[in-house]
Amino acid sequence: MLQCFCSLQPTPASITKFISDQPHLSLLENNCTTMKDLKKLHAQLIKTGLVNDIIAASRVLAFSSSPAGDINYAYLVFSRIKNPNLFTWNTIIRGFSQSSNPEIAISLLIYMLVDSSVQPGRLTYPSVFKAYAQLGLACDGKQLHGRVIKLGLDCDLFIRNTIIYMYANCSLLSEAWRMFDEELELDIVAWNSMVLGLAKCGEIDESRRLFNKMVSRNTVSWNTMISGYVRNGKFLEALELFQEMQEDDVRPSEFTMVSLLNACACLGAITQGKWIHDYVLNHNFELNGFVVTAIIDMYCKCGNVEEALKVFRTSPKERLSCWNAMILGLATNGCEEEAIQLFSKLESLSLKPDNVSFIGVLMACNHAGMVDKAKDYFSLMAEKYQIKPTIKHYSCMVDVLGNAGLLEEAEQLIRSMPIKEDAIIWGSLLSACRKHGNVEMAKRAAKHVIELDPAESSGYVLMSNVYAATRQFEEAIKQRLSMKEKQLEKEPGCSLIEVNGEVHEFVSGGRLHPQAKEIYSVLNDLKLMLQ
Repeated sequence: MLQCFCSLQPTPASITKFISDQPHLSLLENNCTTMKDLKKLHAQLIKTGLVNDIIAASRVLAFSSSPAGDINYAYLVFSRIKNPNLFTWNTIIRGFSQSSNPEIAISLLIYMLVDSSVQPGRLTYPSVFKAYAQLGLACDGKQLHGRVIKLGLDCDLFIRNTIIYMYANCSLLSEAWRMFDEELELDIVAWNSMVLGLAKCGEIDESRRLFNKMVSRNTVSWNTMISGYVRNGKFLEALELFQEMQEDDVRPSEFTMVSLLNACACLGAITQGKWIHDYVLNHNFELNGFVVTAIIDMYCKCGNVEEALKVFRTSPKERLSCWNAMILGLATNGCEEEAIQLFSKLESLSLKPDNVSFIGVLMACNHAGMVDKAKDYFSLMAEKYQIKPTIKHYSCMVDVLGNAGLLEEAEQLIRSMPIKEDAIIWGSLLSACRKHGNVEMAKRAAKHVIELDPAESSGYVLMSNVYAATRQFEEAIKQRLSMKEKQLEKEPGCSLIEVNGEVHEFVSGGRLHPQAKEIYSVLNDLKLMLQ
């Protein structure tokens, strides 16, 4: 029997020798690819008593706590290990830091410090800093950073990288900058973290400056910068950077493709979007749920529902996000009946609709004027699927009722909500009041919009339009004057269209387009034809 070490992890040589001497562990090393396989082998280890050996238990723990495993099963394995050593502690903490419950990794560290004879090592701390980053709790992570400094480990490159990542990911840029010094020899992980954290805070130009200064870049570097551009609404810059990425002969990943497809969706650039779709197919990218969802969403937002449906029908549909993208796409492109039919098909499968699915089907009911059906779906959320309606679901219902002229019912729904209303939902009611000419209710709705979001101009604009529609022009002017006094400006509308592979941007009242004169001439001709 091999000796159990409390403060030293097994050496690679000892693990290799032990595995070669045990057939069950050889199988674990070579043939275990699923939790089903692992459980069978684990049962054999229990029967033979080999599970009591720290190395055997560590191998089971390592697989079950990996992304391919089951972290809950891993914890059961860990809890049955007598005198766990540093290797097993690090394994379970790392597993939880990568799971959907990273807070447990922090709890395990605290338990390790208070009740365990084993003290954390240099490989323990990075996982915990990542857990703090995942939870957005860098302020709490500062305490652990202080402990690391006291132990003299803050110069350890691996630890330093994860501390930078934690601060940058949580938008604490001043703390991240203190750890990050461009003059030091930092590795690519630290640079990627800083590029990500400036991009997340909207400092996209500073992010690009750091990106340009990087001595070496990997796929993560390019992905981070491209996704940063998309997150900050710089879609053309994202596409241009992808061209540079190709020129540098860097192979993109699925994450690159998803970001670029999102950029094309926002631009309405279907030619570029179709090219990226072809690129995905020609370069044998895995058509996983994220990629398929992005492709469907791109075609729908570019108005090509037929192509979106073709992708949906011919691709794997294990992920609910693919269904949701297609339901939403149909609903927003005038295919309400098809959206409702697809939702019904989803209900008949093993997949269960979620809150996004219901937003899609409620939007479809709204556009189709199906008030009763919308009410049925709204009730179905809680009664059958135990989904609590969010403010977005209530907003959809207010739109449904408001467009149908059921203004009193819509107002009552807002007032009876178990959650706090926002300016958007009152704005929806205000728009409905404008449509149906209910001035008194519009006043109440506008009051709420202005109180909830004083910096937003929509309440004044919509109220002015309500007065104008009912020929109360003096009151309409007062609303516009109130806006001027408060120095509120209505953000001009903007639209994008692709013509011959080139994206054109149009701003309401804008004259900067090179063909503005010809465009306005055609618009004037159209106005004359419509009179």
